[in-house]
Amino acid sequence: MERARHRAFSHAGRRFGGALTSLALAAAGLAALSGAGAGAAAAADANLARNPGFESGLADWTCSSDSGSTVSSPVHSGSAALKATPAGPDNARCSQTVAVRPNSSYTLSAWVKGSYVYLGASGTGTTDVSVWTPDAGDWQQLTATFTTGANTTSVTVHTHGWYGQPAYLADDITLTGPGGGEPGEPVPGAPGGLAAGAATSSSVALSWNAVAGATGYNVYQDGTRVQAVGGTSATVTDLAPGTSYRFQVTAANAAGESGKSAAVTATTAAGSGGTPHVPKHAVTGYWQNFDNGATVQKISDVQSQYDIIAVAFADATTTPGAVTFRLDPALHYTEAAFKADIAAKQAAGKSVIISIGGEKGTVTVNDASSAANFADSVYALMQKYGFDGVDIDLENGLDPTYMTQALRALSAKAGSGLVITMAPQTIDMQSTSAGYFRTALNIKDILTVVNMQYYNSGSMNGCDGKVYSQGSVDFLTALACIQLEGGLAPSQVGLGLPASPRGAGSGYVAPSVVNNALDCLARGTGCGTFKPAKTYPGIRGAMTWSTNWDAGAGNAWSNGVGPHVHALP
Repeated sequence: MERARHRAFSHAGRRFGGALTSLALAAAGLAALSGAGAGAAAAADANLARNPGFESGLADWTCSSDSGSTVSSPVHSGSAALKATPAGPDNARCSQTVAVRPNSSYTLSAWVKGSYVYLGASGTGTTDVSVWTPDAGDWQQLTATFTTGANTTSVTVHTHGWYGQPAYLADDITLTGPGGGEPGEPVPGAPGGLAAGAATSSSVALSWNAVAGATGYNVYQDGTRVQAVGGTSATVTDLAPGTSYRFQVTAANAAGESGKSAAVTATTAAGSGGTPHVPKHAVTGYWQNFDNGATVQKISDVQSQYDIIAVAFADATTTPGAVTFRLDPALHYTEAAFKADIAAKQAAGKSVIISIGGEKGTVTVNDASSAANFADSVYALMQKYGFDGVDIDLENGLDPTYMTQALRALSAKAGSGLVITMAPQTIDMQSTSAGYFRTALNIKDILTVVNMQYYNSGSMNGCDGKVYSQGSVDFLTALACIQLEGGLAPSQVGLGLPASPRGAGSGYVAPSVVNNALDCLARGTGCGTFKPAKTYPGIRGAMTWSTNWDAGAGNAWSNGVGPHVHALP
């Protein structure tokens, strides 16, 4: 977000190759970091991956949308290799689940060939890993290391390509470390009898039948594992009010994890009274704690269509990771009045959060100490001013490992009512390997919404592999599709746009364009040339920079977009 009225954007005019080249440069450090400890696993450890060279075809492997096959040439070694072809919104993900031991170190590697080939592991119980190469004209080895969590008995290793890119090749995939299963011990069957019980505005109780030989169970919410439990019941928390969720359960033991159970759908209760709740479809607006030519406002002046008001911005301190906040004297706004106005908005059902970063933000969270400082200082501001949560708007990059630690520590302090939003730039959400995207996926169970900034951007890749320019319905929908198909729930995706032409250097669109994009994603109507393969009726809504620029334009943006968001299905 901009503290100044306009900002020069260094990516302007960038085409597809340039955008992904920037990603490659950013990810190069990630890949090097992930592979730095590749020798941690003992050399004597056997390869835990089954059919690692694909000599038995695709046995033990599952490829999305039938995207995978085996070929006899070219191969890295042996008689076969994997060939997988991305198509449309599918990135040709091929995976298998492997039994592992808790609190253990593992090294994952594979030989790959092609453009934008990824190797990763999920379900580690700590931080999932992903490494990639932008261009492997010949066989190239990718390597990553990870440590399993205290309750982790299986992980999923996977390869995938990138939208719109040619087929990639993979061979000789290895996972070394302590084996999880005893000789001859069978993987348990999938649980039966999954049922949803009591539902509150933020939680759903689940129960299922016991499975012989299982030592634990994993709970999946909308396809993502959110809990590991030892018994046959669980309560999933941190859910949005009035929202439908799809749940499945698997059984696990030291030999591995079963397939998923039949799914059950449950809807949380509508929020009521007391602590503000973010509605199913919400409008977010940034309130400027400075005067840059936009209309100067108090919190009480913010238009009623806004459900989440992000106070911009907190400032860095001399303590690494720590932030502070003070009202700009130019606003002539007393602290007492500010606090009272926040409380009044909350009484009206709104959430008011503190935003960290902005165009000139210099907050750095890059180790355990700065992560703790961040969590402590943000929580102190929440207690002092009554903020409901935090917005992450760090436009100079972030460390996904330590920002994840910081936000989880904040969640532990603040409880289930914490609101967490993010406002990455378009370049930050082109790949699930990017720091912002990884952070969002790492905290998916406590994340409220990602409102990507669809402005001040060069041309970017959509989920169909085509390149789109800002300022159109297609730019909004095709880029949102990457997040929706990349692991975020629809309720965690919002469209961020300027409130007026003066609110950003470029990328302003009329409220009608925002509404058409929302209809395209939620209903399949109003689309441009790009039409998603499916609809996402649970999409959260829209965001704008800023309530001040909106007010200066007669609140045209909030009056145009707000009612439309609130009327989404």
